[in-house]
Amino acid sequence: MSAAFEWVGREDGPGPEHRRFFRTVSAPGPGVRPDAALIGFASDEGVHRNKGRVGAVDGPTALRSALASLAVHGELTVVDHGDIAVEGTDLEDGQRRLGAVVEAAREEAPLTVVLGGGHETAYGSYLGLGQRPRLGVLNLDAHFDLRQEDRPTSGTPFLQIARDRRAQGLDVHYAVLGVSRASNTGVLFDTAAELDAPWLLDDDAREVAGPVAFVEQFLAGVDELYLSIDLDVLPAANASGVSAPAALGVPPFVIRAVCDAVADSGKLIHLDVTELSPRFDTDQRTAGVAARLIHRVITRAAARRKA
Repeated sequence: MSAAFEWVGREDGPGPEHRRFFRTVSAPGPGVRPDAALIGFASDEGVHRNKGRVGAVDGPTALRSALASLAVHGELTVVDHGDIAVEGTDLEDGQRRLGAVVEAAREEAPLTVVLGGGHETAYGSYLGLGQRPRLGVLNLDAHFDLRQEDRPTSGTPFLQIARDRRAQGLDVHYAVLGVSRASNTGVLFDTAAELDAPWLLDDDAREVAGPVAFVEQFLAGVDELYLSIDLDVLPAANASGVSAPAALGVPPFVIRAVCDAVADSGKLIHLDVTELSPRFDTDQRTAGVAARLIHRVITRAAARRKA
């Protein structure tokens, strides 16, 4: 674990009418029943192994900073479990430790949220969710991340998840929204087809209706959902600070609508947001849009549970 992040932000005055996100966050403790639990995963070893441009190790801190001063309308309680940091090149140990913290955080929180980190974060997230028979995994991403490699990378997590579930005799429910045909080879499309994993191309995600219908159809076939957002699903103009900026991408308002559909379903149990590389982030645009998505999912899911 790394040192605790100091949650500070803009102060406008006392009272709930001035509430901002940083005021909703505390450390976990006895008797605290949070709406959401945050865990950071400080890693870009998977990106390095995948021959991407590194920098995602600093993502968790940048995401917290971008979240801190966002206004919160309504009651909200969030706990922060700090960061799991990959030590040296031992990604596999870091993923195991992340899974253990996610599993422990789920004992108190109905929604766990991991702040990555490269997309190797996803396998660590999955390790914390346990053997859930009808778990759906929805990946918002320009890439399938179904690469077959000799060791885990940021490009392998969802194939690892699929293999684990098959080994346990569990069905695989995996879907990808935002896939770029130009950024995925034929073997990756073949692997997705072999897993019976539906996908929606970025070309077909320019308006809201189609992507929301795609997600709602996927949600209908699962009992619980793990949502993974790789920020390279967004256009480079909105998300320059990632390992592989998208030439086209899916517009932010479409991704927002998809997140709304997921939060409104009542099936969301886990969210991770990955691939933010602050060193490449022009004017902190990527961190800003990522924070808005995290904020929206957490607050919308909490409001639904309390309605």
